[in-house]
Amino acid sequence: MEPAQPADRVPADATPPDGQPPVPPTAGPDPGEPALVEPTPARLADAGDPALVEPVDGPARGGASTHPAVSGDQPAPPARREKGRAERSPKDMALSLLVLLVPIALLLAFYRGFLGGDEPTTVDPAPAVAEARSANAFPVSQPDGLGSDWRTVSARYQTADGGATLRIGYVTPEGRGAQLVQSNVPADRLLKTELSGGQPQGPAALPGGSWQRYTARGNEQALVLLEPNRTVIVIGDAGEAELRRLAGSLR
Repeated sequence: MEPAQPADRVPADATPPDGQPPVPPTAGPDPGEPALVEPTPARLADAGDPALVEPVDGPARGGASTHPAVSGDQPAPPARREKGRAERSPKDMALSLLVLLVPIALLLAFYRGFLGGDEPTTVDPAPAVAEARSANAFPVSQPDGLGSDWRTVSARYQTADGGATLRIGYVTPEGRGAQLVQSNVPADRLLKTELSGGQPQGPAALPGGSWQRYTARGNEQALVLLEPNRTVIVIGDAGEAELRRLAGSLR
C-alpha cells in the first residue's frame, strides 16, 4: 500500500489512459508566489440599462462642491437686466426730453437772433403809390413822419368794377396790424366790404378832415374819412392811439 498523497500534488506518472496521446506536464504555481488573476474587462452598459452617474456634491445637490474642477465653486454673478421703458424713472425721462429740446432751442435762437426769424418781411410801397397817382382816379395821400418802427408789409393798387383801391399794410411799433385804404368805390359799398357792417361810434378829433370812429370785424376798429371823390379808412387790431397816429400822418 502506497502512502497517502497530498491533495495538491500532481501525480508523477502522467501516463494517459489507453488510446490517448500523452499530455505534457503543466507547471503549477509556486506555492510561495501569489496567484496571478487576469482582470476581467468591465461589461459595457447595455443601451437598455440605466446609466450609473456618480453623484457630485455641489450646487446641484444644494451643497458646496469639494472638487476643484467643478464650476460651482464660485457663485455666478446675477444677470443684469436692462431697464424697460415702463421701468424708467421720471429723472431718466426728463433727461431724455432735455436732450431733444436743447438742439431745438439752439436752432430757434439762431433763427431769431441771426436770421431775423421774427422780423416781418417788408416791402417798398413806392411802386403801388406811383401807380395809383398815375391812374389819377382819386387824390392819393401818403404817411409822412412815421418812424422806422412802422414797417410796411404790403402795398397794392387794384382796379375793379365801380372804382379803384390802394391798400398799404403796416406792422405798428407794438407789433399790431394796421391798414390804410384809399378808394373811389362808393362809400356805402366800400364800408360794407371793409368793415363787415361796422357802425359809426362818433367823431374822432384828427387833423385833415371830419374823421369818424367805426367798429369793424372781430377785434378791429377803424377811423373813416368821407370825402366827395374818395374814402379813406385806417383799420386794424392796433390800439386807437396807433391808428390815430397813422391817420394824422397822411399828407
